Amino acid sequence: MQNYTERGIACPHCGHSIRITLDMSSGDQEFYDDCPACCNAIHLNFQIDSQHKTVNLYVDADDEQIF
Repeated sequence: MQNYTERGIACPHCGHSIRITLDMSSGDQEFYDDCPACCNAIHLNFQIDSQHKTVNLYVDADDEQIF
C-alpha cells in the first residue's frame, strides 16, 4: 500500500471542493483542517484497513454536540 493518497472532499459548511493529501504511514488519524473558502474547521477522521487495502475517510463539520 502506498504511504500517501489524495482525496477530494466537499466542505461540510459551504460545499467548496477541496483536495487533501493523506499520510497513511502513521496509521489511523483524526485531525482538523480549515476550509480555504469559508475558514470554518473541518473534522477529518481516516481509518486504514490494511487487510482490504482501503482507506475510510469521514468528514464532518464538528458542530454536532454530544450529550
